[in-house]
Amino acid sequence: MSTLPRDFSSQDRKARMAKASHGLPVRPAAERVNDFNEPILWVDYDWARHEASRCIHCPDPAPCQRACPAKNDISYAMWLIEHGHFVDAAEVYRQTNALPEVCGRVCPQDRLCEGACVRGNKGGQTIPLGTLEAFTTTYQRRTHGYQVPTAPSTGDRVAIIGAGPAGLGCAEQLLQLGHAVTIFDARPAPGGLLTYGIPNFKLEKSLVNEIWNSLASAGAEFVGNTIIGKHRTIDELLHDGFQAVFIAIGVGVDVTLGAPGEHLPGVYKAIDFLVRSNTSPKLLPPELRHRPVIGKRIAVIGGGDTALDCLRTAMRLGADDVFCLYRRTETEMPGRGKDRKMALEEGVRFQYLTQPVAFHPGPDGSLAHIECLRMELGEPDEKGRRKPIPVEGSNFIIPADMAVLALGFHPDPTLTTATPGLQTRDWGLLFANPETGATTRLGLFGGGDIVTGPDLVVTAMTAGRKAAHIIHAYLG
Repeated sequence: MSTLPRDFSSQDRKARMAKASHGLPVRPAAERVNDFNEPILWVDYDWARHEASRCIHCPDPAPCQRACPAKNDISYAMWLIEHGHFVDAAEVYRQTNALPEVCGRVCPQDRLCEGACVRGNKGGQTIPLGTLEAFTTTYQRRTHGYQVPTAPSTGDRVAIIGAGPAGLGCAEQLLQLGHAVTIFDARPAPGGLLTYGIPNFKLEKSLVNEIWNSLASAGAEFVGNTIIGKHRTIDELLHDGFQAVFIAIGVGVDVTLGAPGEHLPGVYKAIDFLVRSNTSPKLLPPELRHRPVIGKRIAVIGGGDTALDCLRTAMRLGADDVFCLYRRTETEMPGRGKDRKMALEEGVRFQYLTQPVAFHPGPDGSLAHIECLRMELGEPDEKGRRKPIPVEGSNFIIPADMAVLALGFHPDPTLTTATPGLQTRDWGLLFANPETGATTRLGLFGGGDIVTGPDLVVTAMTAGRKAAHIIHAYLG
């Protein structure tokens, strides 16, 4: 393994800045829109080494590392990739990230590591850090394999509720610390939104299976089709011998618009649409195994990553016209810029400053038209985004025979209401100490979206890893 020198001269950094990117090897839009395969081609070794050699290795800690929620040592990984040490680079990522193959594919790098890259801030082309992270860690799995390291057993058992990014991140660290782990989930298969939400063109299900198999080989057990709070309670888990519980159930209840007609046939909620469109029927309960009936004109309402996933999925399912209705402008749109660019290339239309207010049926009783209002932007709200204000009397009609509501998510209250002494806060989110993940019940910890509200895969994974070490100290 090469050692990263920290004494780069200004001349060396200038030479690196002068190197042009070879660009991402992306499949043509006309080709990728016909399948659910990944849009970025498998990169070759020379491409990876060249792109990594463009890193100027800012003084430690580099801006990209500071901007990464997992605090990956990106500069050192780039040095290793540049010198062809791909497996060593993968191990650098794994020191801080339980899901680097996933984060490299789905993180909004334009708002995180790549957005902080000095090259971009100086008007140049940033380094494709996400693609390089995904390449090295997937390369390691496919060529050398990867096994989660474990420690001698402590004899302690931890129950994890939720098999998504936070739960998997927590499990990976607990296994390395020597604890026995059992993960309970309402779905038949592990992965959470990695399996039951993110489309295959962003994240192949086979990769999620490989990640789970590594955890299972290290001793993790999975119990699916089990809703804690309904089929079993947390108190029963503690009575059965689990010494601690980590709650990572995420937020899986779609926010509704509250508009007339939103329950018409042809109006779908985002998760229902994505799950039935992207997930193998054998991984679904019987009531979700039939595919959605695809209309010719499909509207997706919302502007986040889920909305972009729905838009690009609808294109691949054969709709003639797919368009996004968003009440702010592109500047305020929270979804990943890379996905928005690809959606535009694939034929998706974006209609900004537009707010649906009602859904109208046709003669057959199914959706036929969406009534909308024009919006204008006012003063920034508490998050700094300019507040959309309806323009009075601006109602207009858009023909559509299918609509998908991608407006955000709330937590399911089943677990929290069935657990005495477990305090919640806004919208039913779990109250937990932001530093330790400790809840208001001794031995119960929480992390991920159920605590923060809807956020990124990387922040949920990081919360799970952090909670594992707090749980380890608690058990000790």
